[in-house]
Amino acid sequence: MSTGSEKIIELANRNSTIAVIALGSNLGDRFHNIELALRLLELPEAALSQEDIIENNGEDVKWKPFSAVVDTSFLYETSPMYVTDQPSFINCACLIQTDIPPVLLLRVLKHIETVVGRVPSTPNGPRAVDLDLLLYGSEVVDTRPLDERSTLENLNDQLVVPHPRMVEREFVLRPLNDMIPDYIHPVHQKSLSQLLHELPEEDHSMRRVVPFPRYPLPTTYSWTHPVPPVPPTLTHWTYPLVERPSPKPKTHLMATLNTTPDSFSDGAVHTTLTAALAYAQSSVTAGASILDVGGYSTKPGAAFVSPEEETQRVVPFVHAVRERHTELLVSVDTFRADVARTAIRAGANCINDVYAFTGRAETFPPPVPDAKAEQAMEEMKAVARELAVPAVLMHSRADAAAHKDYTMYPSVVEGVQRELGAKVERIVKGRGAVRRWMVIVDPGVGFSKTLEGNLEALRDARRIVGNASLADGTRNSLRGYPQLIGASRKSFLGAILKQGEHGRETGPKERGWATATAVACAVQQGALVVRVHDTQEMADVLAVADALWA
Repeated sequence: MSTGSEKIIELANRNSTIAVIALGSNLGDRFHNIELALRLLELPEAALSQEDIIENNGEDVKWKPFSAVVDTSFLYETSPMYVTDQPSFINCACLIQTDIPPVLLLRVLKHIETVVGRVPSTPNGPRAVDLDLLLYGSEVVDTRPLDERSTLENLNDQLVVPHPRMVEREFVLRPLNDMIPDYIHPVHQKSLSQLLHELPEEDHSMRRVVPFPRYPLPTTYSWTHPVPPVPPTLTHWTYPLVERPSPKPKTHLMATLNTTPDSFSDGAVHTTLTAALAYAQSSVTAGASILDVGGYSTKPGAAFVSPEEETQRVVPFVHAVRERHTELLVSVDTFRADVARTAIRAGANCINDVYAFTGRAETFPPPVPDAKAEQAMEEMKAVARELAVPAVLMHSRADAAAHKDYTMYPSVVEGVQRELGAKVERIVKGRGAVRRWMVIVDPGVGFSKTLEGNLEALRDARRIVGNASLADGTRNSLRGYPQLIGASRKSFLGAILKQGEHGRETGPKERGWATATAVACAVQQGALVVRVHDTQEMADVLAVADALWA
């Protein structure tokens, strides 16, 4: 198996290197600042002068510096270190592929800090953004004079790589562990995962974070940077590390608004603006954090809906809800990039895709190569990346009522880990990838699973995103991601209710009590958000379940 150091080298080509950058912010709109810095990292020529280019390439002034973000960590909210009387930080790290040598790269980072809004302050004090060059391939660099290398008090305007303080900071090592846990530190000759494990103290306040942007952009919003606009932040959700599940986070409630005539549970109920707005208001009153608006039924055998018709079903509702509820999160339930883009610009803050960016599949397993799925993924990634919105990515296998055989895996849980994990890896890695912290995973309860398979996915949902290795010893690609669980009114609940001597047939709307049990289980399993139809009733369930497992 390749080491982490080999992986970094493999990511680069003959003319480039993989560098690792740490980012932090605790002033202003912290999430906006970090996203802007990441976008500016991919425009390094704006930070370098003609003299810089000549210094690097002699008289070859045709050299155009190159830098591309190819991986990101999760996002963390952390307590300040060293100087504690200041706001909490948002921290993360990224891998960039670049041909810029390390000293010039440091100049690029300092330029970006200034553009984003950092001003001189006390050491380790508050800042709009902070960018540190942690690693540059496997190189060891120290620009200080030889007689000044015995202390770490003289690092201003100097470059030391690997960063000399990275091994004492959990807010640095943990993001690196998300991306390259097996990388061998060139000086300490230990893996990053081992260095993290050996930290003498842990920051028990550390939480992972999912930010949600505000859309539509305010009419007064001006943008002068040479990169696509970064939206302001509406709100953010936090959740604990897998290793520290306590204290348990608030479980968020996603209310389901289907604007379709044929959805399995509530088709034709909310197809008028009056009915939809009444449902939105009741959901807000009940305590829903987010409203999921969908215009294309996923039930088996549902009629085809054109992109134009889906847009017409969804966007007017998103616009109307946003006008009346400026602070309510709205997600758009779609697998189409054009529908997602239009809905977000109208006011949605999140994408909910049952096909995990691979488009509506016709068959399972899919053909190899699958050009249609590749195109869908690139288009959806571009929307999520450009508009900086979170995406819920669900496990599915084409027709929801078919393809229920998981005997090729040790368990249904591992099937979800491998199949959804492979898609998520393609979505968060490489050029043009979605930020890792913008992904929420959904195990697909009720989709292409037997009754027992659905129960396993629900009962063992925590394992799906756990740190334990898979059966063959490989890492779980879904480790650490937050989860959405949507079991509301599903047919597997009806199958359970009709079992036994006193079993009975039920329609979707008669499965409220059964849904309550599934929701309580999702809370116990650490779900960040549950998707439901009966908002007030399930809000009551969440209140008690959160109290039980807090």
